[in-house]
Amino acid sequence: MASIQQLLKDIAAAPDGPQVAAIFDFDGTIISGYSATSFIREQLRRGDLQVRELLELAQAMTSFGLGNLGFSAMMTVTTQFLRGITEASYEELGETLYQDQLARRIYPESRALINAHLAKGHTVAVISSATPYQVTPAARDLGIDHVMCTELEVKDGLFTGDVIRPTCFGQGKVDAAEQLAREQGADLDQSFFYSDSHDDLLLLERVALPRVLNPNSRLLGIARDRHWPVARFSSRGRPSLSLYLRSAAATASLVPTFLAGLPVYALTRSRRQSLNFSLSLFADTASALIGLDLNVKGKQHLWSHRPAVFIFNHQSKADVVVIASLLRSDMAGVGKQEIRKLPVIGRVLEFAGVVMIDRANAASAIDAMTPLVEAMRDEGKSVVLAPEGTRSVSPRLGAFKKGAFHLAMQAGVPIIPIVIRNAGDVAPKGDFVFRPATVDVEVLEPIDTRKWQASDLNTHIRDVRNRMLTVLGQPLEPVAETTSPRRGRPPGKRKTPVKAKAKGETTAKTKAPTPTKTQRPAAKKTPATQQRANTPATRGRTVKARPKAKPKNRAGGVPSQ
Repeated sequence: MASIQQLLKDIAAAPDGPQVAAIFDFDGTIISGYSATSFIREQLRRGDLQVRELLELAQAMTSFGLGNLGFSAMMTVTTQFLRGITEASYEELGETLYQDQLARRIYPESRALINAHLAKGHTVAVISSATPYQVTPAARDLGIDHVMCTELEVKDGLFTGDVIRPTCFGQGKVDAAEQLAREQGADLDQSFFYSDSHDDLLLLERVALPRVLNPNSRLLGIARDRHWPVARFSSRGRPSLSLYLRSAAATASLVPTFLAGLPVYALTRSRRQSLNFSLSLFADTASALIGLDLNVKGKQHLWSHRPAVFIFNHQSKADVVVIASLLRSDMAGVGKQEIRKLPVIGRVLEFAGVVMIDRANAASAIDAMTPLVEAMRDEGKSVVLAPEGTRSVSPRLGAFKKGAFHLAMQAGVPIIPIVIRNAGDVAPKGDFVFRPATVDVEVLEPIDTRKWQASDLNTHIRDVRNRMLTVLGQPLEPVAETTSPRRGRPPGKRKTPVKAKAKGETTAKTKAPTPTKTQRPAAKKTPATQQRANTPATRGRTVKARPKAKPKNRAGGVPSQ
């Protein structure tokens, strides 16, 4: 088996530039499991897929798996259930499911491979037999511009129930790769293709550098015979019982470590010393249970200027352990109001100095944080909080709220940014389980706020955010787009051009896209749907980064929730 380090070395050894393509399958390769499963489960939960239709779908997929039905024929059977449904509602469903379910199933190792190829300037693409509604949100989040999929026919903004042929499967993936190479000036004879399935054998044979990730048994045998590099990733997928138990113990350890500080309080009568003891003990205990290691750059900045306002990018519930391990003592924090309702743990955190705020009420949140200014001025405590306000579903840095910066200005203390690169490897948003990992952290130099003026606060926030973006290797926030920190997405978010699907098909097994069902309102034709109606297979897509829409009723074109 090849290690992720060896795969990354292979990328580093490749030439720079777009002439090298890095092509990824989607299901089982970029994400753990199948995206279609999430679509079907959601539609069943909402009651938009009837039992009879589910049975027909299962029969068609079974016939396909047994080799009695070709891929295009199977797609024709399954997509008939979409007839009359608005494409916009299906796009919205795809965006919602990515945020709620699929984002946390992206393999960190695959993300690292994609980032390595992007850093080399390679032409990075996803070529998948799935539909764009399953793939596009993930591709956008990963920074992949080129997506070639199986397209469904759309007329007047409604699905017709037909598939645009040829589909992107088997030989169709080879045709898609060759089309990509022609359009982008890439050479498949020096390019990579990553896949988990023997369905993709033709494209694995076509490129110079096949890479087999998380293979099924048939592909594993072929890869061994042909000496192709093979890697398995255990960072996602079904966790073991041991991981569940260790994760539960790590979460619950907050309570016994707090109790362990009570004898310190009894002997010293110092609440501060007691809490510092408990905080350090919690950091060490939880890290050991999780299997968390930290690789820290800039450690000296953690202690050079205290008190301070420490800010960090929030990706994971593991951030609590990471921050406790870094700061160790004399720390106060900010948490969402819902934490107070947690049995025992909520009271422990509140006693430890965590201020609970109502994120929906800005005025209330500002008032609640007033004691933190006093704690910094009078007690010499530092404050730590996440200016994004909530965890992100990916490593991309979100927009900043102003609370942390107002605190620093009022207390006259510096801001010290902490950049956490990969806490999502330990526990992505939405996961209960902690997984062992080494998290890379960089602590930036303290930023003096004593001469800041409220009138210039947006500029200061942008500058601090850009320092963190630079460390993360993400696009900087432009000067012209600094006035909307509350809009829920990072300024400067770009449209992502996404290529359309390719040609051809075979009859081998693949991950089928979801033929799920949603409401069927009388659709209003929009410019977007007009542009995409009857889209030829070779035409590119442009997918906008959309905010999460408010749920509408069934007559409004979006499934009710």
